Amino acid sequence: MMRARLIRDGRFWLLALALLSLVVALVMPRLTLTRQARDLLVVIDVTGSMNVRDYLERGEPVSRLATAKRAARSLLADLPCRSRLGLGIFTERRSFLLFEPAEVCENFAAIDGSIDALDWRMAWDGDSYVARGVHSALAIAENLNADLVFLTDGQEAPPLAGGALPPFEGEPGKVAGLLVGVGATEPSPIPKYNEDGREIGFYAEQDVPQENREGPPPQDAPSRAGWNPRNAPWGGEPATGTEHLSAMREDGLWRLAAQTGLGFAALRDPAALSAAVEADTRAHLVEVRIDVSGIPAALALLALTTLFALGALAGRRPNQLSVR
Repeated sequence: MMRARLIRDGRFWLLALALLSLVVALVMPRLTLTRQARDLLVVIDVTGSMNVRDYLERGEPVSRLATAKRAARSLLADLPCRSRLGLGIFTERRSFLLFEPAEVCENFAAIDGSIDALDWRMAWDGDSYVARGVHSALAIAENLNADLVFLTDGQEAPPLAGGALPPFEGEPGKVAGLLVGVGATEPSPIPKYNEDGREIGFYAEQDVPQENREGPPPQDAPSRAGWNPRNAPWGGEPATGTEHLSAMREDGLWRLAAQTGLGFAALRDPAALSAAVEADTRAHLVEVRIDVSGIPAALALLALTTLFALGALAGRRPNQLSVR
């Protein structure tokens, strides 16, 4: 008798709890919280050296471009809602904006798919003036009021004349951001493709400019074989070197970062890019309205589930007694 009364009382309080929770779920206002968000422009180098396969994924070699895309997609997934991300590519001597920064949660699938679709075939020229590409990307980011994340192996093709960076016309540090060095530090051969996009081997020494012969010749030019101040100011022999092999040019990227006021980080683990970006980009506070009505609604569902479970157990007990 006492047990039946307790069960009836329990059902009453469970029903009351469910009703109260449903009312709270219907009338509860959304909470307003403050969180950090970022506005970023991600630019990815799609020049030929980014096809070098010096990363490993599940034990298989993968290209720098594929690794850079994976890092950018991981960064996208880590950005909180109300952050914005735009996308661009670099090739030849300038960066090209694909789309302006868009809110990452509402446009996640579109942004993620666009990053995944990037391809080396988007390059419109074989040159790779990385410093000028970074300079132009900074100008784009400034116009968009966004911070810059520029992923590149840093290989200039042809190499910089005398190793000197081109002058930067902007204000160092005005645009915050990060230069991300992609690739291993040990040189690797660069895959070569024919006009149909099929890999046919690797670039050889004679296929790649080994020296930049624009501007005045270097100081050692008179000591070169075949030198003539008028007809052969760079010497009479073809330049030799290792520009047909590619490694991440960390020293050059550090100098470029110092010139422009950007940070620098070498890309070792694609999943770790977010931490480096957070350290060198600016966060701004945004207000986010969060709907927490699901909490009392879930409590109401739990109470109703328990109520029906008790009813089912109470309904089965007389039948069990009659069998005995």
